[in-house]
Amino acid sequence: MNEIEIVSPSFEEQVSLPIFEGLRAGFPSPAADYENDTLDFNRDFIQHPDSTFYGRVRGDSMKDAGITEGDILVVDKSLEPEHGDVVVAYFNREFTIKFLDTTHAVDGYMELVPANDKYRKIHIDVNDDFVIWGVVVFTIKPWRQKI
Repeated sequence: MNEIEIVSPSFEEQVSLPIFEGLRAGFPSPAADYENDTLDFNRDFIQHPDSTFYGRVRGDSMKDAGITEGDILVVDKSLEPEHGDVVVAYFNREFTIKFLDTTHAVDGYMELVPANDKYRKIHIDVNDDFVIWGVVVFTIKPWRQKI
C-alpha cells in the first residue's frame, strides 16, 4: 500500500522561475521560438491554497501510473472526487493513494484501485473507516537521484 507523508505548503514567498515554452519531445525545429515566461508554482499549480497540501509518496502501489517512491503529490481537498481520479484516502487508520472506482456505488460500495499488479483492489463499504482526503492534481517527479 502506498503511504503518504502530508506537508502543508507555504504561500508566504513568491518565487518566479523562467519557463521555456515550446520544448519538444521530438526533433527540435531550428526556427522554433522559445518564449521566456515565468512560472510561479503557487500561482500556476495551486487553485485552492487553503485546501491544498503536498504529500511525499512512500511505496510502489501506483508505479504503473507513474507515481513512485519519493514523488511529491499536490493534493486538493476542496475538489469533489470523481470516478477515475487519483485520490488520497484514509482507510482503516492508514493513508493510501489509489484510483477511485465508483462504478459499484449503486450496489453500495466503491473500490480503491492500485496501479501495480502486486496489489489487490480495496473494497470499501459502509462498515469501513474511510474518507477521501483529497484529489491528486499534480505529481512532481525527481529525475536525478541523489547520490
